[in-house]
Amino acid sequence: MRQPSPVEAALGGLCPQCGAKTLFDGLVGFAPQCRACGLDYSAYNVGDGPAAFLTLIIGAVITVLALVTDAAFRPSLWVHALLWVPLTAIAVIWSLRISKAALLALEFRHKAAEGRRDDR
Repeated sequence: MRQPSPVEAALGGLCPQCGAKTLFDGLVGFAPQCRACGLDYSAYNVGDGPAAFLTLIIGAVITVLALVTDAAFRPSLWVHALLWVPLTAIAVIWSLRISKAALLALEFRHKAAEGRRDDR
């Protein structure tokens, strides 16, 4: 198999080395390693950056949509809850998977690692 681009890896949950669909083990957690080629995913440090940015971005978008919906249609509070809670959860999980996979694929492609000094 060929190496996928970071976009392909992010959208498909593909291993950045072999292209197998083995990146995730669950909704947003990475598998320990690729079951096809053995690439160790724990060597890459994606961190909580995607979660922080997505919380702010998706929260702002959902808030605007809820306010516009309320101004236009005046639905009951239970309609808001029924509409925005699942939509927010789906948007966060979907975008978190994509952003975490993209960061891991970019780290793999650019051989990112902890900072090192050359004089040692």
